[in-house]
Amino acid sequence: MWPETQSAFAAAVRTSDHVKPAAVVGDAARFAVYRNNVAVSLRKALAETFPVVKALVGDEFFDAMAQVYVRGHLPQTPVLLHYGRTFADFIEGFEPASDVPYLADVARLERLWLDAYHAADAAPADISILEDVSADDLDRAVIKAHPSLSVLCSDWPVYSIWQAHQQTDAPDLSAIAFGPEAVCVVRPHLEVQVTCLPAAAAMFAESVLAEAPLGTALNGLPEGADASAVLLQFFQSGAVAGISILDH
Repeated sequence: MWPETQSAFAAAVRTSDHVKPAAVVGDAARFAVYRNNVAVSLRKALAETFPVVKALVGDEFFDAMAQVYVRGHLPQTPVLLHYGRTFADFIEGFEPASDVPYLADVARLERLWLDAYHAADAAPADISILEDVSADDLDRAVIKAHPSLSVLCSDWPVYSIWQAHQQTDAPDLSAIAFGPEAVCVVRPHLEVQVTCLPAAAAMFAESVLAEAPLGTALNGLPEGADASAVLLQFFQSGAVAGISILDH
């Protein structure tokens, strides 16, 4: 009986169309207050996780969008930190937001920032560790990405939009050149670092995250790319936690 009661309770909390479950002690009015408090708390959590998204569409639109999301997406864990992990995908299919085509990717960037902030700590490795990797080891050497590292490749200038909102809630976006941008998010020390990556560096970072051998990652760089510069930038960003040589 308990699973059925839980399901009924969750359905009743999700929307006002459901009446108070019979197993819940108390009158309907008190339960409605509880249900409203849950919805408000979840919308507030979304607003705190996605402040740039909120600034881009305005408080009223964001609250209405969040309300629709909350109705269909209750928390899956008791840790509210994880709530809203699918919000960007929801935005992508939310028709009223279609006039802001970059909104979903901005949400993805904000989610990555939060994930990096709460990622496990690890000391960033120095590029000198490559001195122990011989040319014969390149196809067996695998760079270990920092636990906080993520890369977002977007068709939109998500970094420029996000960065513009770090100083004010209402920046002038007219000066931003609209085009693709790749973003690196990492927290090698105490603060999360968000940087815009050149195409070659983004490709290398994605290969590292996919645990490709170092030789494969370097061979996959665009023609004319400076492999040494890409490696240096990658290590200097604190994105590397170590390197290992796989057995044959």
